[in-house]
Amino acid sequence: MIDLRSDTVTKPSPAMRRAMAEAEVGDDVFGEDPCINRLQEMAAQLLGKEAALFVPSGTMANQLSIKVHTQPGDEIIMERTNHPFNSESGGLAALSGVQVNLIDGQRGVITAPQVARAVRHGDNIHNAPTRLVCVENTHNRGGGNIYPLETIREIHDVARHEGVAMHLDGARLLNACVASGLPATAYTQYFDSCTLCLSKGLGAPVGSIIAASADFIRQTLRYRKMFGGGMRQAGILAAAGIYALEHHVERLAEDHQHAKLLAERISTARGLRINPQDVETNILFIHLDPTEARMDARGLQQAMRERDVLASMRLVTHLDVTRAQVEQAAQVICEVLDA
Repeated sequence: MIDLRSDTVTKPSPAMRRAMAEAEVGDDVFGEDPCINRLQEMAAQLLGKEAALFVPSGTMANQLSIKVHTQPGDEIIMERTNHPFNSESGGLAALSGVQVNLIDGQRGVITAPQVARAVRHGDNIHNAPTRLVCVENTHNRGGGNIYPLETIREIHDVARHEGVAMHLDGARLLNACVASGLPATAYTQYFDSCTLCLSKGLGAPVGSIIAASADFIRQTLRYRKMFGGGMRQAGILAAAGIYALEHHVERLAEDHQHAKLLAERISTARGLRINPQDVETNILFIHLDPTEARMDARGLQQAMRERDVLASMRLVTHLDVTRAQVEQAAQVICEVLDA
């Protein structure tokens, strides 16, 4: 099977498995796991923050960060299609008791003037005070697009003026870095907290990072324990993250090339609507024109599955998909739609 459903389906390489097997471990709740400590130091340096914390998932990383930034009854601002609102099981309400002020963006990107209009202050007792602005980069539902750095800087300026914190959902931040040629710190310098997922394109089996000030991470430790994220001899998992940061970052460019190739190959298929120019990293969304396509989305997915291609209307390339498999998947999609 050629699996294009997500970059979360990646499996540890043999070399990564060896690193995991050889990992030196300790009790991380006591701060005694050497592999986790090393991973956290590496991540903090990479992201330009004082400290970092290893957690089981990107969802937990976002929810912990939001918990530390806010109090129940506060409001946070984010674009309508952001991951914490759409794909984290209502954690914002259940875990932090915050409400969300959703802004309609363009492919997941909102602007500084939009944020400025949305900020609400606690001096009006009728309002939930705005405490946090959340940005997602790259933006999943935007098609893996890169948040413009200048836009981030402008939003940061508004947030600082209004006394509002900034959080970066950087699950695929390194995709943005590799594609743009910018270091991670070019983006993270504008955020009070940021996350990084190790188990997507980087290929580790488990884990995400939160990076922020040392005081922020100290507060996060308590909530990590409260949320059930305190792990013991988890250096086996951290070793995979270390290997990923040392060996799998620059190769993300290959995934981007494959996604662009896939978009180009299928762009002329009957009834398919896709603009290859919109593909910036490793994610592309396809749309069917009901007036031309001979099947609906469910039919297309079933037809692809019957030909050994697992995919939805979102196609994601990753380290377990070769160029030859991309070519094969493109051929299957074109054959199915043009038949």
